Amino acid sequence: MRKWTVPSALLLLCIIFLLPDQGRKLHASAVGDSDELVDPPKVEENLGAIPHGLSTDSDVAKRESESISKRSLRSNAEKFEFQAEVSRLMDIIINSLYSNKDIFLRELISNASDALDKIRFLSLTDKEILGEGDNAKLEIQIKLDKAKKILSIRDKGIGMTKEDLIKNLGTIAKSGTSAFVEKMQTSGDLNLIGQFGVGFYSVYLVADYVEVISKHNDDKQYVWESKADGAFAISEDSWNEPLGRGTEVKLHLREEAGEYLDESKLKDLVKRYSEFINFPIHLWASKEVDVEVPAEDDESSDEEDSSESSPSEEGEDDSEKSDDGEKKPKTKTVKETTYEWELLNDVKAIWLRNPREVTDEEYTKFYHSLAKDFSEEKPMAWSHFTAEGDVEFKAVLFVPPKAPSDLYEGYYNTKKSNLKLYVRRVFISDEFDELLPKYLNFLKGLVDSDTLPLNVSREMLQQHNSLKTIKKKLIRKALDMIRKIAEEDPDESTDRDNKDVEKSGEEDEKKGQYTKFWNEFGKSIKLGIIEDSTNRNRLAKLLRFETTKSDGKLTSLDQYISRMKSGQKDIFYITGSSKEQLEKSPFLERLKKKNYEVIFFTDPVDEYLMQYLMDYEDKKFQNVSKEGLKLGKDSKDKDLKESFKDLTKWWKTALAKDNVDDVKVSNRLDNTPCVVVTAKYGWSANMERIMQSQTLSDAKQQAYMRGKRVLEINPRHPIIKELRERVVTNPEDENVKQTAQLMYQTALMESGFLLNDPKDFASRIYDSVKTSLNISPDATVEEEDLEEAEVETETETKEEAKVEEDIPASELKDEL
Repeated sequence: MRKWTVPSALLLLCIIFLLPDQGRKLHASAVGDSDELVDPPKVEENLGAIPHGLSTDSDVAKRESESISKRSLRSNAEKFEFQAEVSRLMDIIINSLYSNKDIFLRELISNASDALDKIRFLSLTDKEILGEGDNAKLEIQIKLDKAKKILSIRDKGIGMTKEDLIKNLGTIAKSGTSAFVEKMQTSGDLNLIGQFGVGFYSVYLVADYVEVISKHNDDKQYVWESKADGAFAISEDSWNEPLGRGTEVKLHLREEAGEYLDESKLKDLVKRYSEFINFPIHLWASKEVDVEVPAEDDESSDEEDSSESSPSEEGEDDSEKSDDGEKKPKTKTVKETTYEWELLNDVKAIWLRNPREVTDEEYTKFYHSLAKDFSEEKPMAWSHFTAEGDVEFKAVLFVPPKAPSDLYEGYYNTKKSNLKLYVRRVFISDEFDELLPKYLNFLKGLVDSDTLPLNVSREMLQQHNSLKTIKKKLIRKALDMIRKIAEEDPDESTDRDNKDVEKSGEEDEKKGQYTKFWNEFGKSIKLGIIEDSTNRNRLAKLLRFETTKSDGKLTSLDQYISRMKSGQKDIFYITGSSKEQLEKSPFLERLKKKNYEVIFFTDPVDEYLMQYLMDYEDKKFQNVSKEGLKLGKDSKDKDLKESFKDLTKWWKTALAKDNVDDVKVSNRLDNTPCVVVTAKYGWSANMERIMQSQTLSDAKQQAYMRGKRVLEINPRHPIIKELRERVVTNPEDENVKQTAQLMYQTALMESGFLLNDPKDFASRIYDSVKTSLNISPDATVEEEDLEEAEVETETETKEEAKVEEDIPASELKDEL
């Protein structure tokens, strides 16, 4: 037995030493295999130990970064294709050559703010929806990982379910994309992206791989990821730290976007674009602080050897001793880098401040933030006020520098408002079209009321009586704000006032501002006159137009009245498709000769406008192309009517089949022989043209509304005088009848009407040409020799066929 004892012991020792090595090899093999796994690792037990939820376990982060570095979507994720419109949009953004890529941050912060607004609104009726602890803090957090080049923006808003991620990030409204692309093509301004609901995709200006981690109270936590290559993937998140609720966007920045890893750069961007966001924005910022650390022993011994202690120093050493006689350890001060959350937007809500304390620059910044319009243009005007009484509220209203391209598209069918409603600083909605009438929907701003109830539905709030009071005050303030633009514009003043303005040194930037406003939003003022009978007179003061005396400049009704001739009781106007056309109108001949001023209305909506604007400052409006025009009394009028009585009676009978109601002697013509006018309350020629161009117009209604037509003749014109003589001599003369009919059709066309039978009119013109050229009325068109023409056609066909036969088949195929 003893012989086997020593070998056995040696064998046992070898096994013991070999086992740990084998274990280490197995462990190494497992680690090597893990690197090849595509699936993400599972969450670690100590994952939640790191505060603020923007960091992960180091091992998990390492393995995740290796997977992300390959820029491949996770294999276990559910793959989706982007909507065609999204792909089109992303191509524009990714391939954009625009230098201003900063906008991505403001868009992400704006989206985060919207998500926080939603959860705060829902919490009004369900307080438990916010949760407890950090989840209840409604804030936005920005964090950097310079080593991995990751920029993270997190909010604690409402979050997104899996379906929300697919719907919100994979598909968008086609109209929004099309409108953005169209605007990009015309203006080339990428800054406009936020106005079309496609702001999220601006992330691809700086990132080539994006992760969106989101948790909604009604669903699990999911990860949306995409490389902007036409596809995205969604998977259940089991490796990132639980968010609790909200959304975190991780941008894996491109090489050329390294500047966005600079804390100072991010601070400047937030200050510039998101200073007035209603939720705190925090940045995980570095900070250097002085820290006392123990001095090393080697350093202390070197100090002792370098110099001898003096009596005073010995006294100091004694003073450093503690009460129990022990000597305190020596320390030194060093710089140490620490990290903490830094608040970036500490500005108080601008509408809560005193208007006198807010600068013009702050109002401009607030407008850009509110309207998502970050062009360099300032708003034309703004009004910041507080209303007191039965309903208390604060409001800020802005007039934008430009009208959106779709301002009047679907005007009566769409519900949209640019006014945000807050109740006690809580955002309620921006869809309250009851706060402002439709014609003022171009204004942007917000209303914050302390008297409206918080814990009611939006539908109930719409019926609240206080809204009517708020609306009434907002309209009045809005119209005062617009009127002030005109009052401060030097171009709107009289000559005397202009001199005073020049002497006072008025700023040039106010010059021409109201003309600019009118060109952008003038149609809204006209629609207001049609829709708002209560404020019709106020809106009429804001009307601008060109006249026969305005020399191409805009003028107002007040200015027109100040230039009226003595004894003039009516405000004269004419409607048409263009100013150039109206200036040559025969209806203006006598008015110009007598020095009367006539307003030009060239917008199609003007026809509807003048059906509601019947008078202004006790002056009636008179369309000079309709019946009822009075230019003072003329003693000869009665004699002229009597002398042309036979002609007018004969002509009316001749035009009976053309539905001409009457033929009268005119007082409005000078060089033109005759014109066609309409009844005072019927459609004008311009209105008929507009109605006939309507797709769904009713022919029966047009015939009814067209009203009667009256042919007015110029008694001083030689053609009319000659017709009178010929009618008296021989009223049955066919040539006279043809001439009278042709003159009526010509007058009809010159007056702006469309001919019912253009072929008949053309035939009469050709007959008249024949007469002027002494061609017999019976002369006919020379007949063509049809047989000869047929022979020529057959010959040409045979020659073409022969040519084709001579061409090789290969050459003929190439030509085809």
